[in-house]
Amino acid sequence: MKLLNMKAIRAIAFLLSIILVFSACSNKESEIGPSPTATTSGNLAGVVGSKVQISAEINAPEGIKQINVLKNGIAFDAVKGGGQLTLTYKKEYIIENLPSGSIVSFTIQVVDTKNQTSILTPITLTVKAVAIVEVSAGSLAEGNVKWTADKIYKLKGFVRVGEEVVKGKITKRTVLTIEAGTLIIGDRTLKGTLIVQRGSKIIANGTVDKPIVMTSERNPGDREAGDWGGLVICGQAPNNLSEDDRELEGGYGAFHGGTNSTDSSGTYKYVRVEYAGIPISPNQEINSCTFGSVGTGTVVDYVQASFGLDDSFEWFGGNVNCKHLIAYKGQDDDFDTDNGYSGYIQYGIGIRGANLADQSGSNGFESDNDVNGSTRMPFTAAVFANMTIIGPKGAKETSINPHFQHAAQLRRNSKQKIYNTVMTGYPWGIYLDSQLGDAKGNANNSDIDFQNVVLIGIEGWGDNFWGTDGAINYNPKGVPIRENEANDATPIILIGTKKPSNWFTGLKGNKTLGNRKTSGLNDNLWQSGRPAFALATSGTDLLNATLPITLPTFFDKTDYVGAFKDTDWTATWAEFNPQTVVYVK
Repeated sequence: MKLLNMKAIRAIAFLLSIILVFSACSNKESEIGPSPTATTSGNLAGVVGSKVQISAEINAPEGIKQINVLKNGIAFDAVKGGGQLTLTYKKEYIIENLPSGSIVSFTIQVVDTKNQTSILTPITLTVKAVAIVEVSAGSLAEGNVKWTADKIYKLKGFVRVGEEVVKGKITKRTVLTIEAGTLIIGDRTLKGTLIVQRGSKIIANGTVDKPIVMTSERNPGDREAGDWGGLVICGQAPNNLSEDDRELEGGYGAFHGGTNSTDSSGTYKYVRVEYAGIPISPNQEINSCTFGSVGTGTVVDYVQASFGLDDSFEWFGGNVNCKHLIAYKGQDDDFDTDNGYSGYIQYGIGIRGANLADQSGSNGFESDNDVNGSTRMPFTAAVFANMTIIGPKGAKETSINPHFQHAAQLRRNSKQKIYNTVMTGYPWGIYLDSQLGDAKGNANNSDIDFQNVVLIGIEGWGDNFWGTDGAINYNPKGVPIRENEANDATPIILIGTKKPSNWFTGLKGNKTLGNRKTSGLNDNLWQSGRPAFALATSGTDLLNATLPITLPTFFDKTDYVGAFKDTDWTATWAEFNPQTVVYVK
C-alpha cells in the first residue's frame, strides 16, 4: 500500500512539473512586447523635378526586422533591420513628370523580429503647379541674377543679359545663373529670345539628370519650328567683319566682336533648345543657337538644338570650342561657320527630317569665310572631329524635300577641316564651292582638309547611290564628291591637277561606300524616337581611325569615325520626341 502511494506521488509530481513548464511558457509568451509603429512628419508637396524626403520614426520594442514602403501600392523601397528598437527612416524621391494636382501615395509598414507588423502608415504627396515668371523685353538687372528650377521663365520679346544699346557702349554687365532643371519658354507672339550681350554671361550648368530646357510655350502636338527666337550669345573675340558690320544678321542689337580671343560668355552644359528660330527679314533669321564672336573662355558642352526654323548651330567669328552637340531635325544647316570662326568642335550629331528643309538649300556643314568669299582675316578655319552627319534619305523609297543639298558645302574661301567623320543620306556628299572665293585652291594648299572621312550612299538610290531626287536648281544626279560647280556651264573643278574625287580619296583614311551594311550605323537613325547611336558590333568601316597627331590637346584621342563608338553620350539628358513632352503642368 505504501509502495502504491509512492508511485502515485511520483506521477502527481511529474504531472505538476509539466503543468509548471506549460505555465512558464504561457507566461513567457504573454510577455512579447507591443507591435511596432511608424510615425511620419506629415504629408508633402512639391513641384515636378524637386526633391522630397519620405521619412518616418520607427519604434519596435521587439526589434526591427524590415521596413517596407509602397508607392501607389507598388513596392518602392525595402530596408532590412538589425534588431534596432528605434530608427529614423529616410528616402529621397524626385517628383516625376506629373500634372499639377496629382497625388502620389506612399505607405510605410514595419515588421519586427517576432513578425508583428505595424499599422499601415500613409504619406500623401501633392504635385504643385510651377509658378510662371514673365520676363519682359529689355535688359535684366545689372550684377548677378538667378533663375531657379522651381519656376518657369517666359521670355516676352528680346530679353537681354547685359546692355549695349549703342554699339561699343556697354552700359550694363550681368551674370545670369540658371539652375539645373530650369524650364524657359518663349512667347510666340512677342518672339521671345534670350540674348547675351557683350561683356555679360550666362552660367547654365545643367546636369545629365536635370538639363536646362528652352522651348516653345505651346502644348504638346501644337509645337513647330519658329515658336520663339532662340539662344543668342555675343562675345568680344575677333572676327573678320568691318566695324560697321559687327551686328548679327537681322539688326536686332546683337553686337559682337573685339580683340579678346579668351573672352568668356559663360558656361552652357546640358542645355536643350527646341522649336526656335524666327525670321527677321528674308534669309536673315535667328538660329536655334547663335554664337557671335564668342571666345575660348566660354564652355559649351552637351547642347541639343531641335526642330529649329533656321540653322541649328551657327558661328559668326570667334573661336569658342565645343563638344557634344546635337543638331536634330532643323530646317536649314546643322553646323554653319562664318566670318572667321576658328574654334574646335568634337563629337557632334546631325540628324535630318525627310521633309524639313529650307528654301535656301539645306546642308550638314556649310562654311564661308564671308559673304563675298574674300580673303579677309582671320579666315574661317574651324576644325571638326568625330561628327556623324545623317541626311534625310535612309532608304531609296523615302521621298525627301527637294531643297536638301550637301553633307558638306565648303565655299566662299573657307578653310575648314573635318576629321574622323561619317556622312550619309544627302543628294551630294562634299562640294568644294569656288563660285566665290577659292575653296579649291585652299584644298590644294591643305587649308581645307579631310582625313578619315567616310561617305556612305543609299543602296538603290541613283546610279551612284547618291541623289536622284532633291537639290532643287541643281543637276539631279548626285555623287559623293561634286566634280563641277553648281552652274553646269562652269568647267570641272580641279584641285591642282586632280578632280575632287581623286583628291579626296588620296587623303588619309577617306573612303566612299555604296551602302552602310558594314558601317555599324543603325537603321533607326532615320526613324522617330530615340536613336541607337552606339556602333553595331558588325560594323568595321568606322573603326581603327586615329586623329591627326598635330591636333591640339582639346581633342580627345579617338580611334573611330563618327560621334559614337560603344557609348551613347546623349543618354538621359537629350530628348528626341519633344512634341509629346508635357513641360508646363
